[in-house]
Amino acid sequence: MERAAVVLACRSPPVPEYSISTSTLAFDQHFTTTAKGILLLAEIVCGMLVWILVGGTEYFHLSALCWVMFVSILCWVPTICLFIIYLTGAHNRIPQVPWTTLSLCLNSSATALYLVTAVVDTLSVNEATRGRHNYNCWAASAFFAFLTTLCYAGSSCLSYRDWKTTEEEQ
Repeated sequence: MERAAVVLACRSPPVPEYSISTSTLAFDQHFTTTAKGILLLAEIVCGMLVWILVGGTEYFHLSALCWVMFVSILCWVPTICLFIIYLTGAHNRIPQVPWTTLSLCLNSSATALYLVTAVVDTLSVNEATRGRHNYNCWAASAFFAFLTTLCYAGSSCLSYRDWKTTEEEQ
């Protein structure tokens, strides 16, 4: 009997059941079907292909290809961040940041950098022997660098149009 009394005394009162709601990360399901979303995805994929194709070779022997790696990764990381920001709708929750101006600056500078990078990448293909692994990868990376330049140019045009309409509304 003593033992039962001790056990009953040690028991805690029943825990009330609370409705636990978990916060899910909301995202705009239709963003990837817009022109801005498609171009951002194309920039991410093509930019990734540029640095993977160059990075898979002995690029460090040519300083020009080191520049290609630098620019491709430098543009790729903020593009992913911007894509996630637009996909999750964070740009609507943080109105203090001028997102249209930021987008315009990022896309315009990436277009200029990628144009120079694509030309440098194309000129570097001549340094490799035709038919070898380095040649094929560098030629493919030059193609994707020009394709990425076109994607950033398209995003720059869209960002400029958004920026212009935002400026006119104010």
